[in-house]
Amino acid sequence: MRALPPLRHWPDAARRRLTKLSQWPPVGGVRFGSLRRVTPISDEFGFERGLPIDRYYIEQFLGEHAACIRGKVLEVGDSTYTTTFGSGGAVEQIDILDVDAGNPHATLIADLTEPGQFPSRVFDCVICTQTLPYIYDVHAAIGTLHRILRPGGTVLATVSCVSRTWTKGDRLFGDYWRFTSRSSRLLFEEFFAPHDVVVASYGNVLSAASFLYGLATSELRREELDFHDPGVPLLIGIKAQRQPER
Repeated sequence: MRALPPLRHWPDAARRRLTKLSQWPPVGGVRFGSLRRVTPISDEFGFERGLPIDRYYIEQFLGEHAACIRGKVLEVGDSTYTTTFGSGGAVEQIDILDVDAGNPHATLIADLTEPGQFPSRVFDCVICTQTLPYIYDVHAAIGTLHRILRPGGTVLATVSCVSRTWTKGDRLFGDYWRFTSRSSRLLFEEFFAPHDVVVASYGNVLSAASFLYGLATSELRREELDFHDPGVPLLIGIKAQRQPER
């Protein structure tokens, strides 16, 4: 049987065709189906379809660190995660932080970028999920989180690595940042000792793309959600503990 000439000697058209067919799926052979569209399926992060995919990872992160939710706890916006993940009688008091005085459930109206509005060394745990991306002066906010923790207290924060941009905000409630594992660690290490900062990433290319389209958690399989690819994270979780007094 006569041997084929080296690929570099093939005509350009034949070489391009072979290159396409050697990939899997073949180049041009990907079937997008319902996702072949230029706008999201949901304009509300998937809330109207079920549990948003980023919330699945937030709950996974908080479940992994539920033992830290104890004593006097501060949560941003409402007390959903404190009451869901706070273990037994470990939670003694719940405070709710909001910058908006219109929140009827808030017990503390304050801005994380204004440290003078907060008492120091008060909370054993602060739950700060999906808040830092909406604060322009994120350095000041993390400094405040450190300041309001009691020695030995813990902040549990989550931030977005991949997300659509929230365009309905204003200067007070803007959408400013996306984070990586590296940037999250360096930001928190400005205020917390490096060995007291634990950073984890959650998600993969499928869950990230699905979240951008506005699909809900129930539209992916569990094994698809739970596959974590550090190269394509959707969400970053940060656990940072203030050093105990000696």
